[in-house]
Amino acid sequence: MPRPRVGVMFDRDRKPEELPAFARAVEEYRADDLWVVEDLGWTGSIGSATLALAATERLRVGIGILPAPLRNPALLAMELANLARVFPGRFIAGVGHGVPEWMAQVGAASPTPLALLEETITVVRTLLRGETATLDGRTVHIDGVRLVHPPAEPPRIVSGVVRPRSLELSGRAADGTVMAEGQGPAAIAAALGHIAKGRAAAGADRPHELIVFTHLCVADDPEHVATASAPVRDEYSEWLGIPREEVFLAAGDAATAAERVRALWDAGAETVVLRPVGEDALPQVRATLAALER
Repeated sequence: MPRPRVGVMFDRDRKPEELPAFARAVEEYRADDLWVVEDLGWTGSIGSATLALAATERLRVGIGILPAPLRNPALLAMELANLARVFPGRFIAGVGHGVPEWMAQVGAASPTPLALLEETITVVRTLLRGETATLDGRTVHIDGVRLVHPPAEPPRIVSGVVRPRSLELSGRAADGTVMAEGQGPAAIAAALGHIAKGRAAAGADRPHELIVFTHLCVADDPEHVATASAPVRDEYSEWLGIPREEVFLAAGDAATAAERVRALWDAGAETVVLRPVGEDALPQVRATLAALER
């Protein structure tokens, strides 16, 4: 069984010009991944991923996530192929539904989000394999398109989803699943069941990587941890529809945070991505990775 992976998120609120130095620090601390985000109004993920890849030598860089309603699958495949060719084996891209309110703001809301996501992932994966894509789907229409410069090593296309039907879709169509912050071992077990159902229905036998994001809040003072993490608990309790005390974080001193990460690995996560809370992100990351013996 491969060694479980640990990554670090470059938070959307950090200035884009900070990304290269942040990525180099994360690589120096011996993390496996750096993940960038694409939320409406913040910054574009393709440019962010390019900056991070160019600034580092070893890190795998992930996008979590590209909203399918904002991306034509042919253009998306072209962009991802560029990165995969220039940085082979160092890139993974997440695609998801997008936040409905944000999609509506830019006129991109889809009446068939499940079909749009599955058809987008299917076409992108087909093109990245160097094959000709033809699909007259419910939402995606493409006729005889083939990449001139496909990557020799296609990157994994994973799906960032939450609800049961979307998790089944991810099992059917994607190379992996990204689970959002706030979800602990019990949620992982439930998600794996839905993913397995989708994989069985599609007869999928390829590897499927489970990637779990989790907030990181490290300090020796329990009162500081409680205060700093309170807004996170409030936000994700409402978003996930779970009691506040059930919102999962890697929080506490470094040893405790590391144990929380291990709990996610033990539950089935192959990759855990840390999202530090507060301004002192890198010291928290370094302390946790040291406690994990990275």
